[in-house]
Amino acid sequence: MIAQVRDLSKRYPSFELDHVSFDLDSGRITGFIGRNGAGKTTTIKAMLNLIHPDGGSVNYFGKPLRGNEAEIKKRIGYSTGTVSWYPRKKIAAIVDVEKRFYDNWDEDAYRKYRSLFGIDENKTPLELSEGMKVKLNLLLALSHSAEVLILDEPTSGLDPFSRNELLAVFSELKKEGVAVFFSTHIISDIEKCADDIVYISGGRIVAAQPRESFVKDFSNSGESLEDTLLRLEGGDLHA
Repeated sequence: MIAQVRDLSKRYPSFELDHVSFDLDSGRITGFIGRNGAGKTTTIKAMLNLIHPDGGSVNYFGKPLRGNEAEIKKRIGYSTGTVSWYPRKKIAAIVDVEKRFYDNWDEDAYRKYRSLFGIDENKTPLELSEGMKVKLNLLLALSHSAEVLILDEPTSGLDPFSRNELLAVFSELKKEGVAVFFSTHIISDIEKCADDIVYISGGRIVAAQPRESFVKDFSNSGESLEDTLLRLEGGDLHA
């Protein structure tokens, strides 16, 4: 296992992340699904120590995140939505600062994804559409030889062509042994590329298993994955 999440808990006045557990494997794409407010973003932020959980643990590469955060974060790429960069700084200047934080910055990978995503280094974040801001965030996450990629709604704001382009990138990274973990509410994205599904509802993990097993355990005959999830969210947790 390249990453292990065990009994992750976080309590808020109106919401509780309740003992969330799952694993991420090298060379597999994991789709993290659930309705808005189910706990996806809270889980991802806790996995990155962007919020402090009340209980549980997160390990990467056999080491706990706590106490090894700087070392681990050099080996993972993450994107948690649109980042607020200096809005009037050119992207080239922002990248120049960003890459100093990574011993393993890969200039060839940076150029490859910059070209693929069509990002103009001479523009500023202020000049980018929301979709292009998402692409810029992903560009930075993909440019330092990450072994694990953790992404919160990475296809949000992208047009269908750009979404397919990004899913193709995920498939290429999978071939290189990268573990890709991404949350989404776009079920077709899961159907196109996910090997594994982690399904969260009301702060609890309902299922964490290979996609084929999920379909076998939860889908009725003839149902699409989207139909299955709509039914489950309607209160039927038994196929």
